[in-house]
Amino acid sequence: MRTEQIEPRTETVCLICETENAPEALMCGECFAPMALTRQAEALGRDPRIVSVIGESNVGKTVYLGFLLDMLSQRAGDFDAIPQGPYSVDLQQTVIGHMAQRVFPPKTPMEADQWYWAYYHVRRHRKNAPWIDLVMPDLAGESLASELSMPRTCRVISSLLNKSAGMMLLVDAALAANGSAQPDFFSLKMLSYIDGLAVHRSGRRNSVPIAVLLCKADHCPECFDDPRAFVKTNLNRTWNLCESRFETVEFFASSVVGSLGYAMPADESYVRQVPLHTALRGILEPFEWVVDRL
Repeated sequence: MRTEQIEPRTETVCLICETENAPEALMCGECFAPMALTRQAEALGRDPRIVSVIGESNVGKTVYLGFLLDMLSQRAGDFDAIPQGPYSVDLQQTVIGHMAQRVFPPKTPMEADQWYWAYYHVRRHRKNAPWIDLVMPDLAGESLASELSMPRTCRVISSLLNKSAGMMLLVDAALAANGSAQPDFFSLKMLSYIDGLAVHRSGRRNSVPIAVLLCKADHCPECFDDPRAFVKTNLNRTWNLCESRFETVEFFASSVVGSLGYAMPADESYVRQVPLHTALRGILEPFEWVVDRL
């Protein structure tokens, strides 16, 4: 009697957390990252670079990343940017669609299986310029805060930041300019967490390129004049840690909204901010700075 030989099943290892998953899995069973990231990286025969956009809740990560991806896809700054799969376009479509209707996009859910992920091939639009494979996820600020409170409990965040080749840390400049210490403390915690992920030799500083973005800078135009001076004055704790522990860090001012209105919908009991129009400033420069140092 002839027996049929069954081929052994080959597991697919998640690009983010390195957990083995079934070959047909759509999402990683451990960190919920799309398995399409892994399959596309395997097809290319190389690991992509991960650039993480991080910051606390309501700082504007989703809006910033959505406009950045849209600018790249329109060849802003002389970049070529090719999305690797339809899912990579979902974030920018959501942001542009909502802002066109004068509504901010919904907050990113804490559940990792509902996050947006973008996988792009990016290069300068010139002859013989090399392609860079970039993965850029839209992380929930609440999930970041939870991970800072109890490190290593959110597998996707710890794995993602540990593998990031570059980062963009968004800080609420409007709050900082008004005297709030909250943005400074969150950035201090975030940078301390990032520094703790790396294993250093004695006395060596962290070399991961980090762009610190002063968001909502339209509320405090002095950010654009001298971002470094603004951070040193209004985010002094963050400035001191950057000076002590990070060797590749730069500061930028950024704004998206040109003017805000305020409205109270008939079915709601609170005032809602309405983005009357967009006026993009300082969106592409921090990304260019990070990419040049990868």
